[in-house]
Amino acid sequence: MTLFFKYIGGCVIGTGNALFFLGDVVINILRGRIRWAEVFRQIYEQGLQSVVIVALASFASGAVLALQGYVMLNRFGAKEYVAQLVALSLVRELSPVFTSFIFSGKAGARMAAELGTMNVNDQVVATRTMGVDPVEFLVVPRMIACLMVLPGLVILSEVVGILGGYTIGVLDANIPGATYLQQTLRAIDYVDFFSGLIKTFFFAGLISWISCYQGFHTRGGSLGVGRFTTKAVALSYIIVVIANTILTKLILTFWG
Repeated sequence: MTLFFKYIGGCVIGTGNALFFLGDVVINILRGRIRWAEVFRQIYEQGLQSVVIVALASFASGAVLALQGYVMLNRFGAKEYVAQLVALSLVRELSPVFTSFIFSGKAGARMAAELGTMNVNDQVVATRTMGVDPVEFLVVPRMIACLMVLPGLVILSEVVGILGGYTIGVLDANIPGATYLQQTLRAIDYVDFFSGLIKTFFFAGLISWISCYQGFHTRGGSLGVGRFTTKAVALSYIIVVIANTILTKLILTFWG
């Protein structure tokens, strides 16, 4: 019982520290303390270097979704609805969530490992000693870049995923290409597109917040870097799944 209350107390204290950390980041942003050169460097490292893996995973996901949908719908003589199935599944749910997972495992882990290594090597303390706020210099650019990069990667994922579904629909299901594209465009409404995109901004904020916080508070030397990086990725996965459930319910309730 004592260990249980100790664990709960640790979770409460950790959540409070994370909220204060987020408040410090927000204050720096509101005061205009943004180093745009570092932001653009982070956009390159987080975004452009993630394009290939996101594209490959999205193409495969769209292709598999089309294959499974074709087999299922063909039983009912409705194989022409494969395009709607692929498009709506990707735009509303799969692309935002899967891309967030990939981004968390790649860019989120990188942010946590970089900040963790700086922390255990006392580079964060040295930055503060030189009169530079480490949150402003190290954390703010990474979080802003994440908020800018992830929505773009999700849109790329949707386009490439639909292309993967198109490939299977045309080559395997023998659906005319013009018909497939027409059904896809007819299926996607602005509500579908923006409902997925809105969730992406929440996911980006959560992933960057968790990754930067865990990296910024890494302890325990090189072993601690690995432990806190793994913790950052695992927490990001869990929080993204929970946030997706809540946001989906809210969006369907108030927007449809």
